[in-house]
Amino acid sequence: MKRPAWSSLSRSSRGLALALVAGAGLALAGCGDDPSAHAARARTAFAAQDFVAARMEALAALDSGLDSGKLAPGDAQALLRLLARAQLQLGDGDGAQATLVRLDEAGGGGATVNRMKAEAALLRGLPRQALSLLGQDGDADAWRLRAAAQQALGNNADALAAFRQGLAAGDNVALARDYARFLITAEDYAGAQAALAVMQRGDPKGLDTAMVEGALRAKQGQLDQAAAAYDRAIAGYPTRVEPLIERANLADMQGQLDRAIGLITRAAKLAPGDGRVLDLQVQFASEKGDWEKVRQLLAPHEIDLDPRTPNGLTYAEALLRLGHPEQARVIFARALLLSPQNPYSRMMLAEAQLATGDPATALRTIRPLSDSLLAGPRELDLALRAARAAGDPAADALAGRIRSAQWQQDQRLAGEGQAAMGRRDWAAAIEAYTALLADGSDAEVLKRLAVACSNAGRHHEAIAYADRALLIAPRDPDMVHMAGLARLNAGQDLDAARRLLARAAEAEPANRLFRADLARAQAR
Repeated sequence: MKRPAWSSLSRSSRGLALALVAGAGLALAGCGDDPSAHAARARTAFAAQDFVAARMEALAALDSGLDSGKLAPGDAQALLRLLARAQLQLGDGDGAQATLVRLDEAGGGGATVNRMKAEAALLRGLPRQALSLLGQDGDADAWRLRAAAQQALGNNADALAAFRQGLAAGDNVALARDYARFLITAEDYAGAQAALAVMQRGDPKGLDTAMVEGALRAKQGQLDQAAAAYDRAIAGYPTRVEPLIERANLADMQGQLDRAIGLITRAAKLAPGDGRVLDLQVQFASEKGDWEKVRQLLAPHEIDLDPRTPNGLTYAEALLRLGHPEQARVIFARALLLSPQNPYSRMMLAEAQLATGDPATALRTIRPLSDSLLAGPRELDLALRAARAAGDPAADALAGRIRSAQWQQDQRLAGEGQAAMGRRDWAAAIEAYTALLADGSDAEVLKRLAVACSNAGRHHEAIAYADRALLIAPRDPDMVHMAGLARLNAGQDLDAARRLLARAAEAEPANRLFRADLARAQAR
């Protein structure tokens, strides 16, 4: 077998291998040029799910073994297969594809390798090629990859069918993991629990099992159980960044910001270039009000920031807080134009408009939020400041509302409703929001009532509330989605449910919840 050409490997793989050959990594200390030592370390690292180390050691074993001729053909095939699996786990589709080409040349093909090629194609953004490679393969893992390919193509109903056929083909932990995540996104928690049970039977101590359990428990409002699952993952897989990220998120949800910052700092040491880590570093810095830290973190990425994303919006807020309101105004205006239903974008644009001396425009911008029954102190204070600066007579009404007993009562009910929704106490949420609605009509309150009634099994009321919300805000994708979802959950008027859910998904094609609910409707 000839030595793999460096040009056939991904740039990242070549860089790692060159570092290994140069002796720069501590992992090479004491190994010399013995390919068997590198191979053993690669196998150990892979078993521990330290895929970065597994990739590095497999590359080093191949490099030294093929140079010296110390690798038998069977050993070289095994190492190439391990290297490709590690690259797939790391999302390196180009590197995996190059490795699999070498594996073919070494005579190491077969059905399993063909599935790996399909997975590499998916990572390279080629879902149709992946489907072609899978052909008529009836293995459960092939169904998992078909489901992923159909999701990439936007065919969520076909993805759901593939998941179900895969489960029928036999228990497969990776398929159950992906299916559980799909169902969690669709808020089908009973279905996700069934998929988790497959994982618990097949790999009770696995990282993926703990991570899916943590995600499901968090969505169900069982935060202590979610924390325990993530803590097990951190203890069992100390080189993996994923459980640290999710545990940090959960700590933040529990109001433990300093603990969250400590966890994400540990994650940053493991994976300093990981975008998920950066996202949480930015989020936690903003929660601390450390705007200079936010600016430092995001300034190197400014040219690539999408103004609609949390990082884009937070960067704009940092600019505003640091005395650059004109720059902030431009970003917030773009964000609101691209995502007109985002309340944060609307509020921050009004803040920037006020800071740049345009209070009349600021008042017009904030009014949809300040007029809502759910308006809090921040929205009303901003509207009042803008009205006073503009000399608008609305200032007196806003000031009177802030002082009124009715607004205090509305705030109490809104808080009770939100808290009840968070703990999935649907009866309490319905009681709070029904009382709040007595003070007027509000699309967002009606939507929340529809959510609570739907989850409580009060489907007729859910549909009625959702339709009233849609009548008030017919172009709001959230209201369109809720009107379809209420019907889907009720099992009523499914044709209308599909039409409404399709409208919502078309309006926000990147919304995974919308796509998942549409898939469920299309599968009915």
